[in-house]
Amino acid sequence: MIDAISVKTPIQQNEPNVSGYDRMHFACIRFVHETLYGLFVDPFDKLSAAGLKEGQEVLEVGCGPGYFTIPATRIVGEKGHVRSIDINPAATDYLRCKIKKRRVENVEVTLADASATGLPAGCVDVAFLFGVIHAFPKLDELLKEMHRVLRPKGKLSVQSRRSEELVEVVSASGLFQLGKEDRGVNVFDKLMR
Repeated sequence: MIDAISVKTPIQQNEPNVSGYDRMHFACIRFVHETLYGLFVDPFDKLSAAGLKEGQEVLEVGCGPGYFTIPATRIVGEKGHVRSIDINPAATDYLRCKIKKRRVENVEVTLADASATGLPAGCVDVAFLFGVIHAFPKLDELLKEMHRVLRPKGKLSVQSRRSEELVEVVSASGLFQLGKEDRGVNVFDKLMR
C-alpha cells in the first residue's frame, strides 16, 4: 500500500490534461481503494471468482488506481495480458506510473470509454467490471461492446450490490446468460447470435 501512495503522478503535478473534477473524483476512489478496500476485499479471491486464469487475455473496465490490475497480471501470468481502461485520465495516468514503478509488463492501460473501447472484435477471454456497473447510464451500449470484444466462449464478470437487478438487465439484452454467481461476482456467458 505504501509504495502505491508514494508514486509521483501527473495528478500531483497538476498536469493540464486532467480536470479538477477528474482529480478530485479519482482522489476519493484512490483513498478508498488504497486504504479501506483491502480490509474487506481480497482482489485475488474476486478475480478467481470472475474466472481469470493463466494465459488469458483480460479486459478490466474501470481500472481506477489499479486495485485489481496488478493482481490480475499475476493471475494471467507471462503468457496472459491485461488491458485496463478507464474514462478518467487521472486514473490512467496514475496506473501507468504504478505499473512502470513495479515493472509490470503484461498490462496495457488506456483512456477509453467502455462503450466504445476501440479494441478488435473477439480479442478478450474475460471482461470484468468491479464496482463500476452503476456508472453506465446506457447499459445496452456497454453490453453490446463487451459482447463484441469477447471471444465466442468469453465471460463477462460483474461485481454489483444489486445482483438480482443486474442479472435481469444483462439477461434481457439477449447477449449474455448467467453462468454462475460466485463470491459476489456474477459471471455471464457470451451468447452467440
